[in-house]
Amino acid sequence: MSGAARRGAARRRAARRLLLLALAAVAGCQYLPVGPVYQRPSIEVPASYKEARDWKPAEPQDTKPRGNWWDLYGDPDLDALMRQVQVSNQNVLLAAAKYDQALALLGTARSGYFPTITADVSSTRSQSGGGGSGTASASAAAAGKSTTTQDRVSLATNWEIDVWARVRRTVESNRASAQASAGDLAAMLLSEQATLAQAYFQLRVTDLDLALLERSMDGYQKALEVTQNRYQAGVAQRSDVTQAQTQLENARAQWLDLGITRATLEHAIAVLIGKPPAALSIARKDETPAIPAIPLTLPSQLLERRPDIAAAERRAAAANAQIGVARAAWFPTLSLAASGGYASDGFSRLFELPNRFWSLGPDLAGTLIDFGARHYQVRAAIANYDQSVATYRQTVLSAFQDVEDNLATLAVLARESVAERAAADAAAETLTIAQNQYKAGTVDYLNVVSAQNSSLSAERAWRDITNRSLAASVNLLRALGGGWSADSLR
Repeated sequence: MSGAARRGAARRRAARRLLLLALAAVAGCQYLPVGPVYQRPSIEVPASYKEARDWKPAEPQDTKPRGNWWDLYGDPDLDALMRQVQVSNQNVLLAAAKYDQALALLGTARSGYFPTITADVSSTRSQSGGGGSGTASASAAAAGKSTTTQDRVSLATNWEIDVWARVRRTVESNRASAQASAGDLAAMLLSEQATLAQAYFQLRVTDLDLALLERSMDGYQKALEVTQNRYQAGVAQRSDVTQAQTQLENARAQWLDLGITRATLEHAIAVLIGKPPAALSIARKDETPAIPAIPLTLPSQLLERRPDIAAAERRAAAANAQIGVARAAWFPTLSLAASGGYASDGFSRLFELPNRFWSLGPDLAGTLIDFGARHYQVRAAIANYDQSVATYRQTVLSAFQDVEDNLATLAVLARESVAERAAADAAAETLTIAQNQYKAGTVDYLNVVSAQNSSLSAERAWRDITNRSLAASVNLLRALGGGWSADSLR
């Protein structure tokens, strides 16, 4: 046997061994994954909340129906607005589109498990030159040319054998990224709903302030009339009339200014539910819901309830899988290619058996020298994972801070509300006494004006505490991840 024949036989034997190796890997699913196995980053979790001494931690409610957290406030107008956020809020729709994109990328990665199959149908007509000398006649040159037609129908397939689990790691990364996008969507929805709730409660407190100022203006108008009558009777000074007039106009100016606040809040609510400001009008209602008893989860449950924490943890998992993808680039890719079809110089004889062709064989390809590119890609993947772990841990710490901050705020505001309510009641009693004393002529009108200012300021301060308490309760519900309904807590 000649040397060329021996080399050809050796190549064929090597190709057969490589083919058998590829088929064995496929049949036995003997993957050799590279890269670290993901483990959730550790973080210190407290046993209880520092500011929750007056709260009873709720029992785990994973088995109970999870509904709408704003049901705790029992406000049907708020419920109607909330239901529009999920379907019309543009930020929520943006997050939903990103989630759909992440799912599509996951599907693209999963397609790597399967071979690609291509089809080809062609008909080629070609002509070769006669190659005659320059002195040959044109007719002779034309006679030397030949024209051929070839029709071809073929199928080809190529399948990368995932020996080093590059495809599996890519799917793992894209799956975690899609789960992170789902967490982003839930977090965005919760954030927009909480913003809407705070704007709505502030609008209702503004309605209370408007009603308070309207009652005050009625009282100031009556006081002005009394002062004018006393002035005309000669028992009051002109300054008493001007002071009463000033007090009335100041209250009217505050009432008008609150109109700006209310309009701005109404416009903000319209945008949150995906409408232009001109398309929404919210009727006044001079009442606000009570602060609900908010069920606390245990600190460890917070890691499962908060969508932003879940998203951050899933991004760490995706980054970990990318380390495996980067390390798989160090190893050669093994693929199995096959093709077959028919080729003929005439379509009528195309599908005859002698015109059939086929090929089958493995392909092992790898990069020998890249001057450090793969090394730095692995380093970049590891650094990206470290960043995602730090982000996850910071998100968890911020979540605990959110809960503690709002627990402390609610506890202090509850005591402050009692004190401010007592102050407002005392100021109202002082005003009544001052008005009676003025009518009796024992004090001048300046005492009445001072008492009026004190009473109005105390009432508005108490309403401001109500607004802050409602906002803090919403923040606490958001910090705990939301997801309750009034029925699920009974």
